[in-house]
Amino acid sequence: MAAAAPAAPSHALTKNQQLVLSALQNSAAPLSAYSLLDHLRDDGFRAPLQVYRALEKLIAFGLVHRLESLNSFVACSHRHDHGPGSHPHGHGVIAFAICERCGRVEEFTDEAVEERLTGWAGSNGFKLEKTIIEMRGTCAACLAH
Repeated sequence: MAAAAPAAPSHALTKNQQLVLSALQNSAAPLSAYSLLDHLRDDGFRAPLQVYRALEKLIAFGLVHRLESLNSFVACSHRHDHGPGSHPHGHGVIAFAICERCGRVEEFTDEAVEERLTGWAGSNGFKLEKTIIEMRGTCAACLAH
C-alpha cells in the first residue's frame, strides 16, 4: 500500500476515529470492519457499531476509502491539508489497483479517465455523485518473483 498520508488535525477526530485511522494507516493491507474490531479490542472497542461509526465519519471526511470488491477499508493515500469536511482530492475519480497475490493496494487518479467519465455523464444527462474504480490483478513486485 502507498505510504500513509498525513491525517486531519488530531483535535478534529474523536478518539475512536483516530484509533481506526491509525490502524488503517499502519496496516500493510486493507482491513474489514471485523478485523479492525479485533485489532482495537485492547483499545476499548467492544462492538462492531463502534468501528462502523468511526469508519462512516472517516469516509465522510475523505480520510478512508471503502474497497467495495473486498468489503474492506484503506486509509486515503492523498495529502489532507484542509481537515474534515474538505474534499482532499480535488477530483471525483479515485482508482485502486489491488494485487490478488499480496493484497497490496495502490490508490491513484487519472485525469484522462476522469475527463472521459465526466464527459459521458454530461452527454447522457447523468448526475455523477461518486466514481471509484477497482482494478484487480498482480502487482509488479509479485510479477518479478
